[in-house]
Amino acid sequence: MQTADENQTAKANLVSALKAFLREEQVTTNQTILELHSKDESYHTPSLPDIVVFPMTADEVSGIMKLAQQYQVPVVPFGVGSSLEGHAIPYEHGITVDFTLMNKVLEVREEDFLVKVQPGVTRSQLNKELKKYGLFFPVDPGADATLGGMAATNASGTTSVKYGVMRDQVLDLEVVLADGEMIHTGSMAAKSSSGYHLNGLFVGSEGTLGCFTELTLKVYGIPEFTMAGRAIFKTVDDAVGAVVGILQAGIPIARVELVDEESIHQVNLFSETSYKVQPTLFLEFHGNEAGLQQDVNFMKDIVADFNCDGIEFETDNAARNQLWEARHNLAYAFVHGNPGKKLMVTDVCVPISELAGAVNHARQGLQTLGLTGGLTGHVGDGNFHALLMLDLSNQEEIKKAEQFNEWIVMYALERGGTCTGEHGVGIGKQKYQEKEHGKALLVMEKIKAALDPNCILNPNKIVKTKGQ
Repeated sequence: MQTADENQTAKANLVSALKAFLREEQVTTNQTILELHSKDESYHTPSLPDIVVFPMTADEVSGIMKLAQQYQVPVVPFGVGSSLEGHAIPYEHGITVDFTLMNKVLEVREEDFLVKVQPGVTRSQLNKELKKYGLFFPVDPGADATLGGMAATNASGTTSVKYGVMRDQVLDLEVVLADGEMIHTGSMAAKSSSGYHLNGLFVGSEGTLGCFTELTLKVYGIPEFTMAGRAIFKTVDDAVGAVVGILQAGIPIARVELVDEESIHQVNLFSETSYKVQPTLFLEFHGNEAGLQQDVNFMKDIVADFNCDGIEFETDNAARNQLWEARHNLAYAFVHGNPGKKLMVTDVCVPISELAGAVNHARQGLQTLGLTGGLTGHVGDGNFHALLMLDLSNQEEIKKAEQFNEWIVMYALERGGTCTGEHGVGIGKQKYQEKEHGKALLVMEKIKAALDPNCILNPNKIVKTKGQ
C-alpha cells in the first residue's frame, strides 16, 4: 500500500503526463471543478475525483485511457451530472472524463433517418438542429441530458410507449475500451443479424465497459399533427385500467403519464395551474389530423368505461407546451415546495397488468412509513416513480426512505418486474442485482472482467469489483 506522500507524487506525475498529452487547460485539479464532478442529482453522498479532464476527440479519450492503465487509476465518464443513482460519482477517486467539449452534431442523414453525434450533445441541442430537416429525436427523460449519458443509462421517458427507449434508437457506437482501443458496435443499417449484439451490451453499461465517443442514432419525422390533453379519474385503478384499454384498442398514443393527487397539488402550486386534484393522465397523440380525431373519439369512449371525470385536449402549441412543462417540472415542484430538503426519486417497472397494484402498494408504503411523496410514471410501459423529499440530516427519515425503496423494489421483482426501468443501477440499485438476475449476474461479472480486467472503468457500479 502506498503512503500519502507516494500517492501525492503519483497523482502529480499523472497530472503532468495528462498535461503533456492534452492541452494544459484540458486538465484541472481546481477544487471547485472537482466538487462539481463529485455528485449528480441524486441523494447519494458526493466524492471528489482527483483530476477532471476535458477531451475534444476520440483519440484524446483513447490516450487518457492508456495513461489511466499505465498509472492504474479509475476513470469515470461524466455528461452533465443529471443521473439519479450515483453513476458518475467517483467513489474510487481517479480521473473524471467530462465530455462537455465533445458536443458536435457530426452528420444528419435525413434520407436515412439517422444522425451522428458526439457524446456531449444534449437532447435539446440535437432537436434544435434536427428541426431544420423536419426531424426529431424522441427519447425524452425530462432532464436536458447528454446523449452519451442517456445511452450509458439506457434512458427513456415520456415518449417510450410509442418510440421505445434509448437502446432502441442506437444503431452504432464508437467506444474507447479500457485499454484505449477503439471499436464500433454496429453500423448504419436499419437492422443486422451479424455477430453478437454489442449495441445492446454497451447501451446501459453506465461507463463500466467503455467510454462512448460517437453515437449513430435513429431519428423520426416531426408528426403532422399533435394533440395533448388531461383525463381525470376517481382512482389510480381507473386511470391505469383506462391506459390498458387504450393500448389494447391499438390507439397510437405517443405519451401517457400518470400523476397522482399529491403530485397534482404540487404542480398547481409550482406552475400556477388549477388542475383538479385527482389521479390524472397526461396524454399526447401524434399523427394526421383526421386519423387522430377518430382515435381521440374512440379513446373518449374507452375512458368513459373507467369512470373518467373529465377530459380536455389541446392542439395549440403553447397550451401543449404548458401542459408538458407542468409534468416535466414535477420534480422541481416538489423541491420548490420543500426548501432545505433533497429529492429522492425511486424507479421501478412492472408488467402493465401489475401497475395499478404496484402504485397502490407504493401509496400504502408512504402512509405506513409516514413519508410525504408523490407518485408518477410512464404508465404506458409500466414504469413509475415516487418523489420523496428528505432531510439528509435526519437519519431516521433516510432510513424510512430506504425501507420504502426496498418495499416497492421487492414488490416489483416478485411480480416479474425490474428494480429500475430507466434510471439505471449505479450504486443505488446495485444491491438488488443478484435477486433480479440470479446467475446471469455472474455472466455480467465475466464480461466486465474480460473487457476491463484491472477494473478501472467506473469501478463498483452495476457489478462489484472483486474484493470490494
